[in-house]
Amino acid sequence: MRFDPNHLAALSAVLRLGSFEAAAQTLLVTPSAISQRIKALEDRIGSSLVQRGSPCLGTEAGLRIAKHAEDVALLEAAVSEDLRLTRAPGASRLRVAINADSLATWFIPVMAACDGLLFDLVIDDQDHSADWLRRGEVSAAVTAHAKPVTGCDAHPLGALRYIATASPGFRERWFVKGVTQEAATRAPCLIFNAKDQLQARWLGAHVGQGLAPPAHFLPSSQAFVDAALAGVGWGMNPEQLIAPYLAAEQLCPLIPNTPLDIPLTWQVSRVLAPALADVTHAVLISARRHLTPI
Repeated sequence: MRFDPNHLAALSAVLRLGSFEAAAQTLLVTPSAISQRIKALEDRIGSSLVQRGSPCLGTEAGLRIAKHAEDVALLEAAVSEDLRLTRAPGASRLRVAINADSLATWFIPVMAACDGLLFDLVIDDQDHSADWLRRGEVSAAVTAHAKPVTGCDAHPLGALRYIATASPGFRERWFVKGVTQEAATRAPCLIFNAKDQLQARWLGAHVGQGLAPPAHFLPSSQAFVDAALAGVGWGMNPEQLIAPYLAAEQLCPLIPNTPLDIPLTWQVSRVLAPALADVTHAVLISARRHLTPI
């Protein structure tokens, strides 16, 4: 089935911006024209693509087709650049699934190196980001899985190093006799969200299996650091984020020399890999500079 480019652009804009009015302003047409294009596309597909509301949301079919529209734009931009042709107005958009700690530590330089490309980042745990690729909802992902997702190329990046850290006061209060199993079951820890297994993995490797300490849920990399500094709890913090605080003795390891290294892989859709070669290059350079070699 062939899609009208104007229909695809309208759908992508509505789902990205959340309203017909905002999409109309971006595409320099009227809201009525956007509505007509969406309706024509829905008639052609035979199903609803947009859940009207504030904001407008995509149905499963709508999200899949909008992703296809963004992929087409990336491919067209790459061909235009290769042939030195005049590109269509507007920047191409790339949707990537990435874990919050990678975004906080090493991925921003990648974005800065990719001029003319707009990033749409989906935040998810590194153990689950590959699922977005399997569902066809992103074009690339930073994942903990080394095995390529079907239809994707995989590039090993190195490891994001975590250190179990707390404030000196917290350690003195809860671990005065050391990080024992008894103390670890009482001392509050920090957890990013329900998918976050880093604290459990570190405890299992260095303290004991099956421990379930009381936990604060903080879905923010910076809040994790701030909470540890404030003595709210202990948690697995990326070494890059906390290096200054370790040097200033504002944070301290719970057990010295017990890092947890999480290997990361850049996976990119094989169809789009040539169009995203510059992005992959930037990813590999930044990873080489910031991640721990495996």
